[in-house]
Amino acid sequence: MQFKVAGYGVSGWALALAMCATPLHAGEIVVGQVAPLSGLDANQGRAYGVGMQLAFRNANKGTGINGNTLVLARKDDAGNPEATLKMTRELLDQDKAVVLAGYFGIGSIEAVARSGILEKDQVALVGWRAAQIRPETVNLFNVRASLRDELFKVTEHLGTVGITRLGIVYEQGPGGLQLMSSAGEAAQKARASVVGMASWPAGTTSVQQAVQAMLKVQPQAVMMVGSGASAAAFVDQYRKAGGTAQLFANDGVDMEQLGARLDDAQMSGISIAQAVPSPYKISSRIAKEFVDTVARSEKLEVPVSYAMMEGFIAGKVVVEAIRRQGKTPSRQGTIDALGKMEYFDMGGYSVAYQPNIRAGSRFVELTILGGKGRIRQ
Repeated sequence: MQFKVAGYGVSGWALALAMCATPLHAGEIVVGQVAPLSGLDANQGRAYGVGMQLAFRNANKGTGINGNTLVLARKDDAGNPEATLKMTRELLDQDKAVVLAGYFGIGSIEAVARSGILEKDQVALVGWRAAQIRPETVNLFNVRASLRDELFKVTEHLGTVGITRLGIVYEQGPGGLQLMSSAGEAAQKARASVVGMASWPAGTTSVQQAVQAMLKVQPQAVMMVGSGASAAAFVDQYRKAGGTAQLFANDGVDMEQLGARLDDAQMSGISIAQAVPSPYKISSRIAKEFVDTVARSEKLEVPVSYAMMEGFIAGKVVVEAIRRQGKTPSRQGTIDALGKMEYFDMGGYSVAYQPNIRAGSRFVELTILGGKGRIRQ
C-alpha cells in the first residue's frame, strides 16, 4: 500500500507534501484531503488524515477493495479558504482524486460548497469539521452529528441539573445566525434561556471581548464553540478573571490541545460534547478495531485523539462507498453509493444518509475532563 503523505519530522513532512504530486499506479484510487496541517488546528487536521490512513490500511490488505487500493493525498491549506479551493482543484485535476474527505473550518467548507466544484466535477466530500451550522448540501456527506445535535445534548444535560442560564461563545463565521437560532431552540426545549452570546475572529485566540461579555451576563454555564486553541484561551482568561460558570464545548475543541495549554485546575470539570466514540477505551466493536489498528501501527504522526477516531470512521465510510461499486469506482458512482447508504453499521456506530439529510449520525455523548486532559467520566 502507498500513502501520498507519510512520515513525520521536518524533512519527512516536506517530502510527504512533495509526494502528493506522484502519478497514480494501476488500481490506485486517490482520496484527497485539504486541511490545516500547520497552524492552530494542525493536530486535528493531521490526526484526521492519520485516522483515514489507518482505515485504508486495513481495507488494502490482501487483494484490496475489489482489486483496488486507496491512497490518501493531503494538502495543507493552513486554514486559508482560498488555499482550500485552489488545492481542491489541484487534487481533482492533477491527482485525479475520486473522492474528497477530511476538510476543516466553516470558511473552507463554504468556499468549496459555493464554488460549485463538487457539482461540476461530480465528486463527493466525505467527513468535515466546522464550528458552525450550515445547510445540507447534496455532495457534502458528513459522518458525524451536527453542531445542532451537540447543542441539544448539552442543553438536555443542563435541564437535568437545574441550570437555566446559558452563555454561548463562538468563532465568527457565516453560520452565526443559524447557531443563535439553534442555541435558542435547544435552550427553550430544556426550559432554559441563552442570556448572552459573544464571538471572536475566526482562526485566532483573540477571545478578550467574549470573556468580558460572559463576565457581564453571569451565566450558570458557558458553551464554547470553536477550536481547541481558542477555547483554551477563553478558559484561561475567563477563569483568571474570576468566571465561575460551568464550561462546555463542542467536539471541535479537542481535549488533547486543552491538556497541553491549561493546568489541572483549569481543565477539571470541562465537559465536551463528543460526536464519535472514545478512541481511548474499548466500548464497542469499532473502538476495538481502532485500538487494535493503532497497536499494530508504527509510530503515529500525531497522538491518538477523537479527531483521529473520526478520521477512521470517515475512512471506513469511503471504503464502503468504493466497495459497493465493484471493480471500477468513479466519482459519480461514489456519490450514488453514499446516497444509497441508508444504514451502515460499523459496530457501535452507524451512518445513514437520506436525500435531504447529509449529517450521517446523531451520536453525541458528554465527556467530563479531569486534569491534563484525562477523562474523568
